[in-house]
Amino acid sequence: MSSEPPQLASDGVMADVLAQGRAACYKARDAFFACLEKESDKKPTEIATVGLLYPAQCKSARAEFASKCRPTWVKHFDRQYCAKKRVQRLLDDGNDPRRGPISLPQPYTFKP
Repeated sequence: MSSEPPQLASDGVMADVLAQGRAACYKARDAFFACLEKESDKKPTEIATVGLLYPAQCKSARAEFASKCRPTWVKHFDRQYCAKKRVQRLLDDGNDPRRGPISLPQPYTFKP
């Protein structure tokens, strides 16, 4: 994560919450996650927050992502990505009967 102090804009507002800072953060985030998708066939060797694993080829994109965004935002985006991938993995694999759409049990009606 970034260890440098947060930058203040001229009016005392944190620079990373302004539109330019957010746009830079989103661009770095999208570049990192695009690298993850592109290098998905490689063995993940690096560990990010919330247990996200990524290949060494994405190390520079991850460093830029972590430096351009607040640590709490990085953690949030990592969680969001992991949750999206988990749901996608569960819904995509049609061969496993435990995966796919969840069938809820029908309500039990007791008739005396």
